Amino acid sequence: MSTLSRAEQIDWLRLARADNVGPVTFAFLLKRHGSAAKALKALPDMARRTGSARAAVIPTVEDAERELGAGDAIGAELISALDERFPTPLAVLDPPPPLLWVMGDATLLSRRCVAIVGARIASAAGQRFAKTLAADLGDAGFVVVSGMARGIDSAAHAGALHSGTVAVLAGGVDDVYPPEHGDLHAEIARYGCVVSERPIGYNARAADFPRRNRIISGLSLGVLVVEAELKSGSLITARLANEQGREVFAVPGSPMDPRSRGTNDLLRQGATLVEEAADVIRVLEAQSSVAAPRMTPLDWAAETENAVAEPTVEAIQRLLSPSPTPLDELARAAGTPMPEVLAAVVELSLAGRADVLSGGMVVAR
Repeated sequence: MSTLSRAEQIDWLRLARADNVGPVTFAFLLKRHGSAAKALKALPDMARRTGSARAAVIPTVEDAERELGAGDAIGAELISALDERFPTPLAVLDPPPPLLWVMGDATLLSRRCVAIVGARIASAAGQRFAKTLAADLGDAGFVVVSGMARGIDSAAHAGALHSGTVAVLAGGVDDVYPPEHGDLHAEIARYGCVVSERPIGYNARAADFPRRNRIISGLSLGVLVVEAELKSGSLITARLANEQGREVFAVPGSPMDPRSRGTNDLLRQGATLVEEAADVIRVLEAQSSVAAPRMTPLDWAAETENAVAEPTVEAIQRLLSPSPTPLDELARAAGTPMPEVLAAVVELSLAGRADVLSGGMVVAR
């Protein structure tokens, strides 16, 4: 697989940053049109055809060049899903994120990774245990991945700085959040690796964290949760790991502590109980890699040569609701082949009438 040329990087950035274009829509457009340049030319007509109230917002060449220049200025590198350096565990997702900004040691992404996540308002004992687990897993040859949040995340990064740690951010790779983690961010960028699919200079919003969590779990052979309430974002990461076929681990805790209810619930659902790093290592040591074919955006989407008929688009929209619905369920309910359903969903997404979530789920907007 080859690295994109500078001109292709610009095209990919413009398409990836276009209005309403997420990983699913990007993959579909690339598959249908064969290149990002051709997809960009087709995008305005597609948006108009789907009844969008306004023209598709597509970044200019100058916008993309500014983003590339901003990355160069901070020493970050843009890696596409077509690049052989793109992490294999992410490359097998359906679909993979098309582009990643990486700052630091990108070779860490090709090693065996395990995620440690948990409560932001964590107990002192939980933070100490997460730091110990991270150090022990690092000594065993694993790269610890987390989200650089307060509490468990920052403790895990601190424990693994000596052996290599990866911080996946919801904002750009230069977005230090929370602000007090400036020193930690600098240390990870120097001794580990900072990763994001968002633009340089982008400040994270609430909607960005589930996408961030998908990359945390996607990079990893397994996700270990240390302290989490029942509505914790860490449980989203664990759910995504399960959907992606990765291992889920949890540290048990007192039923008197709300921060243990989420982890204890994971154990009831079949997560592996962890009392020391050896419990994780025993499960993962036989997994040298994620056993699935490597994918690219060109491989993922089913090919549909022609625009889908408007009645099909409207029929699919009538089946959508605010509750996430799997693509295959839509296909069965509509009695429509999956390629046409996917095409209809993409058109609805471009029109701002639907959102395509990770795991092939669709919701009405």
